Amino acid sequence: MGSNEQIASALEAWANTKFGAGSTVSGLKRLSGGASQETWAFEVSGNGQENALILRRAPGGVEAARSSQAIGLAMEATLLTHASKAGVPVPPVLGVFEDDPQLGQAFVMDRISGETLGRKILRDDEYSGARKVLAGQCGDALARIHSIPADTLPDLPVSDGLNQLAKYESIYRAYDLPRPVFELAISWLKAHAPAALPVVLVHGDFRLGNLMVSEQGLASVLDWELAHIGDPREDIAWLCVNSWRFGHSDKRVGGFGDLPDLLEAYAAAGGPEMAPRDIDWWEMLGSLKWGIMCMTMYEAFRSGADPSVERAAIGRRVSETEIDLVNLLEGVRDHA
Repeated sequence: MGSNEQIASALEAWANTKFGAGSTVSGLKRLSGGASQETWAFEVSGNGQENALILRRAPGGVEAARSSQAIGLAMEATLLTHASKAGVPVPPVLGVFEDDPQLGQAFVMDRISGETLGRKILRDDEYSGARKVLAGQCGDALARIHSIPADTLPDLPVSDGLNQLAKYESIYRAYDLPRPVFELAISWLKAHAPAALPVVLVHGDFRLGNLMVSEQGLASVLDWELAHIGDPREDIAWLCVNSWRFGHSDKRVGGFGDLPDLLEAYAAAGGPEMAPRDIDWWEMLGSLKWGIMCMTMYEAFRSGADPSVERAAIGRRVSETEIDLVNLLEGVRDHA
């Protein structure tokens, strides 16, 4: 099920309904990346118009093949619609497939022009203007995401900082590979957990790589598959984790911006007022989580469950997160 020809045929049948009889599909191509979901680009020609579109699809069309943490494509499409209504820059959803014989679980959205590769966004001259305004635009977008009333949303996982800490500590201990820096970080996080804020819709993976950036700045917020109900500081801090700064460590926000600029825009767009120190605990939790995720990647390689070079390469990044955690621990000690 789900060969290129079958996918193209199913999309063409949908396009004839959506854009008019005689619409044709061309240029179907699977894009790189997307470990838990497939992403395909294609074009539809019909009624004298050309439409550049994206298909998001469960691997092989089978929803059970997705990540156990992912919310599912139908729910992701629903969140994109809610986000669009809230003024978040997202691709419009044009069609949702619940259980199509050829496509399985999938949805179609507009294709947005821009760049997602963090290193290019942080390095290339064409994005120099975008880098100056991106922190504020991210703050505005996050405030809008967090403003979406939870009671208007489908049932989503609920996850706060302490239960995430417990979850990742459990994963870490199961490997029986003690790492002193992780032990110290876990102890500090337990001892310094901040008071909870009212829970909101959290994107769950708001960082470079999942943000489409144009020369003007933030063009679209992508990959909502880890969305959940949780603390708003989680999203802000995840963007600040040093692993997502791609070597530009002097800029706390994604390697491109300063946290006060993001927090000012966040508050101006209706989010609660916060200080940079309010993000410290969550940034440390984010670095620890990523470090344990890297351990998981290495274990997948070591066990043969996924012998790809990519898994081995990411697994080696555990040591980077240890350095980040030491720096963060020293920082909170210095301004304690």
